[in-house]
Amino acid sequence: MAVSLGSTGPDLELARQLFDELRSRTGGEHGITRDSYGPGEQAAHEIVAAAAEANGLEIRRDGAANLYATLPGRDRTAPILLMGSHLDSVPHGGNFDGAAGVIAGLATLAALRRANRFPAFDLTVMGIRAEEAAWFDASYVGSRAAFGSLSQLEIDGVRRSDTGRSLAEHMVECGADPAVLRRGERFLTPDRLRGFIELHIEQGPILERAATPVGIVTGIRGCRRFRNARCIGAYAHSGAEPRNHRSDAVAATVALIARLEAEWVALEAAGHDLTFTVGELYTDPALHGPSKVAGEIRFVLDFRSLSDATMLHMCDHSHALAAELGRHYRVNFDLGETLFSAPALLDAGMRRRFAAAAATGGIPSIEMASGAGHDASVFANLGVPTGMIFVRNAHGSHNSKEAMDMRDFAAAAGILFDVVVKEAMS
Repeated sequence: MAVSLGSTGPDLELARQLFDELRSRTGGEHGITRDSYGPGEQAAHEIVAAAAEANGLEIRRDGAANLYATLPGRDRTAPILLMGSHLDSVPHGGNFDGAAGVIAGLATLAALRRANRFPAFDLTVMGIRAEEAAWFDASYVGSRAAFGSLSQLEIDGVRRSDTGRSLAEHMVECGADPAVLRRGERFLTPDRLRGFIELHIEQGPILERAATPVGIVTGIRGCRRFRNARCIGAYAHSGAEPRNHRSDAVAATVALIARLEAEWVALEAAGHDLTFTVGELYTDPALHGPSKVAGEIRFVLDFRSLSDATMLHMCDHSHALAAELGRHYRVNFDLGETLFSAPALLDAGMRRRFAAAAATGGIPSIEMASGAGHDASVFANLGVPTGMIFVRNAHGSHNSKEAMDMRDFAAAAGILFDVVVKEAMS
């Protein structure tokens, strides 16, 4: 791809080495596990920090142990351009989710440093902690902590799903300082950032089906999720209890899901942006049985959209349906509290620059929304000009079969490099 710095481009050999080392140190028989504030994520941060130092970059960490690798600019007082993504993964995930964005940024800065070219202002790659909610049931922990917006309730009250220990306890083990975070101290402020760019694998099939290597992200769907929903009925004998006497938790919950699915279809037909998912659905293995009417079922309702009004409609509709179906099936629904992450629209100027770089390099690209949440939404919703570049990725994400082609990564990283050089070398 043609770029603005002679024949220089991102250091793809460094990128390959880092992907290989991450796989070697954090992989296993069933995919990649880089647990948030655990040994896997910590290993990833050590790998990236060592590579950054070896390539002459400055290293800093904040109170949440987020990592910052900086190529110093000629004016150290000017607002910085930040690149990066997260380095944690879901359990048994893939090697590229999150890490691709950190490695693309590092490959860019390493190439510039090797060429002995220094930008007008600081260029920094951020390795973000704990983006995945799978471990602590909290969204965007590292990026929110960097801006001083992680609550004390989360720091001391949220517990990791596999250990039962608090976020604060795990943070301390990884070199973070929860006391700094409890005081709300900010390592980053929007006025000190000229922009944030997150390169990330696509986590769905859109680019694959379009036979297109790169996506330019228009916006990031928000999420409203009933994480701990329950339906309480009554256990009974499956052969002896008549239908009109049953309080069948399974039947009632299936009816709720079917009605919500129908509302999704109707809203989508009317042009609304929405996804609806039941990510967990289970009875109590200690009490259920093949000859029992189930007396309890637990489930999750997940609504995502670029419109918070659409998500709120689905939440209100869920409560209304739960009341109606509770009466009909003689059960009680408790949907519990709602977890929320805000939708975000991404910067139009950055999208134009990404498209121009793709066109210059002859790289096919399409504009698309992100169905999954990303740290970029935190930056965008704080007013930081924010852009995202998606890399085509086979087999989806959050599974061990993730399959990003390095040629597609090279194309996306080349766009990032071109935009950064044009912005910082003028």
